Amino acid sequence: MRRIAVLTSGGDAPGMNACLRAVIRSAIHHHLEVTGIMQGYRGLLDADLRSLNLRSAANIIQRGGTILGTARCEEMKTEAGMEKAIEVLHKEGIEGLITLGGDGTFRGARELSDRSGVKVVGIPATIDNDVYGTDFSIGFDTAVNTALESIDRIRDTAESLQRPFFIEVMGKNRGFIALEVGVSGGAESVLIPETKTMIEKVCRRINQDIKRGKKSSIIVVAEGDEVGGVFRIAQQVWERLGIEYRICVLGHVQRGGSPTARDRILGSKLGVAAVEALISDQTGCMVGEVKGEIAYTPLEDTWRKVKPLDDYLLRLLPLLAT
Repeated sequence: MRRIAVLTSGGDAPGMNACLRAVIRSAIHHHLEVTGIMQGYRGLLDADLRSLNLRSAANIIQRGGTILGTARCEEMKTEAGMEKAIEVLHKEGIEGLITLGGDGTFRGARELSDRSGVKVVGIPATIDNDVYGTDFSIGFDTAVNTALESIDRIRDTAESLQRPFFIEVMGKNRGFIALEVGVSGGAESVLIPETKTMIEKVCRRINQDIKRGKKSSIIVVAEGDEVGGVFRIAQQVWERLGIEYRICVLGHVQRGGSPTARDRILGSKLGVAAVEALISDQTGCMVGEVKGEIAYTPLEDTWRKVKPLDDYLLRLLPLLAT
């Protein structure tokens, strides 16, 4: 193998740059040429490629976002788009491809590999932490800590105003962020897609807190909760209790900022592991970390298998919020 390429696709995640740094420096250490594909699969279709060297990786480990940029690309899902991508890979002499992203990114990578013969390795980089085959994905720890800092600040105001605050965190399909933020932030209730939301139970909890003299109630809501999101949930609680409340939607602030040490280390480990996987002829897999060890998962398993939530944290919630 002489030349590899790397791209970041889907939503950006803190720690992507730390991972890119590791990919670039590890590849060069093994005497490989490294090409950066700009703007994810969109850049591949447009042949927007940049040669990467040691200086490309300088002073980026602490930066959020991704130096390669990222974009959604519907064309990549079409037959014409796939053929164009394969043509670019072959024309540029790219023999190995490393993709940073989530299950959508890996689906495209798997099909590219099957149809082009290019070796492909995926790296889990999504703040949602919903990719099967790794305990944590790049960006999750930073997103949790960013949301936690906001909730700590909001609780000060909630106690002063003595009213419930409904705080929406990211998590369209899964509740990993909400669960960890809820436990670490001392939330009174956490509402996530994986468990049925019962408005009456939330109301009873708020009433109990008021009777016990608690000055604040923090209700953390994952954006994908089946009831319909934080605004609808807060409205239904108001209709039953008639008490004033406030809503905070943290939104994309959770994606940005300097990555935590944990995300920098994870990105560095997985970046090197991905290059080594290509060199050792492992392809069609995702490199992750399970119980502190590098793990290799077939790409199709990353979207076919469902990553479970931490049941122990779910059991802790009602106990610790008492």
